[in-house]
Amino acid sequence: MKAYVLQGVGQLEYKDVPLPDLKPGWVLVRTAAAGICQSDIPRIFQTGTYHFPTVPGHEFAGTVTDVYGEESRAWLGKRVGVFPLIPCNKCFVCKEKNYEMCRSYDYLGSRRDGGFAEYVAVPQWNLIELPDKMSMKEAAMLEPASVALHAVRRLNLAPGMSAALYGLGTIGLIITQWLHILGVKNVYAVGRHAAHGRIMKKTAGEGYLYVQAEKGQDTVSWILEQTGGMGTDAAIDCTGTAEGISNCLRCVRPGGQVLAVGNPKGDIVLDQASYWKILRNQLRVTGTWNSSFCHYAGDDWHKTIEACVNGTLHLTELITHSLAFDELKQGLSIARERKEYLNKIMICESKNWQ
Repeated sequence: MKAYVLQGVGQLEYKDVPLPDLKPGWVLVRTAAAGICQSDIPRIFQTGTYHFPTVPGHEFAGTVTDVYGEESRAWLGKRVGVFPLIPCNKCFVCKEKNYEMCRSYDYLGSRRDGGFAEYVAVPQWNLIELPDKMSMKEAAMLEPASVALHAVRRLNLAPGMSAALYGLGTIGLIITQWLHILGVKNVYAVGRHAAHGRIMKKTAGEGYLYVQAEKGQDTVSWILEQTGGMGTDAAIDCTGTAEGISNCLRCVRPGGQVLAVGNPKGDIVLDQASYWKILRNQLRVTGTWNSSFCHYAGDDWHKTIEACVNGTLHLTELITHSLAFDELKQGLSIARERKEYLNKIMICESKNWQ
């Protein structure tokens, strides 16, 4: 089979490799679509994966083509999405079914081979069956969409509330959709590209406001002006920067909520004035990580599929580039160089695969 194998930092090779071996409880998934996550860029070009060689890619969907034993045979031929985190099922958080916080997890695409390959070995437990009407491109976006839902569920939201949002990449834009679905009335979003605002208005609704921030621009004053000086009920940082966190602390109302979503790009150091906001305004600051996947209707993945099927969540509108699998390196270059506007880059099944 064909696979993109990371041999070392920056050394990604598209090559023939043997089919993955299966073990009890595991199945073979033929990849139909895989998304490039922004976290794939440092993983491939800067920090590396947890060992070499590794096949990256954790946002993917496909069809089960082989199984290890009879206990998994019902999955043969099923179209599936894949929860990439493989919990240990032994630690105290796993026993509480909070698998996203597992103390000793494995992970498809970083700790073991993932979705940038023709076939992937996946535990049966990590599969979720797809509705007939869901496309593979849409299914490959279930992972970031579930991460976005998990994030907003960390907040105590009620219809009619307001929120500020810094950072409108894929996760940020999906968060605006979830806020709309949950009845948040006003969202004041800050990003770097005019296209962010256009996509947000198309997918989340015309009622949300967007400002394209220039370097040094006081976006906090803009949000405070829009809210009559009160600030928003919640503020969400998807930038992973000290500036983003500080802006959220400054634009949220007293007694409000601040949610940290973005992966940090370095040390996060708060100035004294921002820290005083936490104390004097009695803010509730919380973090979020990954998504819930528990094989019941209320987990993030099932709720995300439900929202896609009923037409309230729109994922494929965020795909700005759709390439063949043998064009993955081109997609990675686009994501790395950022010379053109991009949101989700989707890699689809190669016509050259037999």
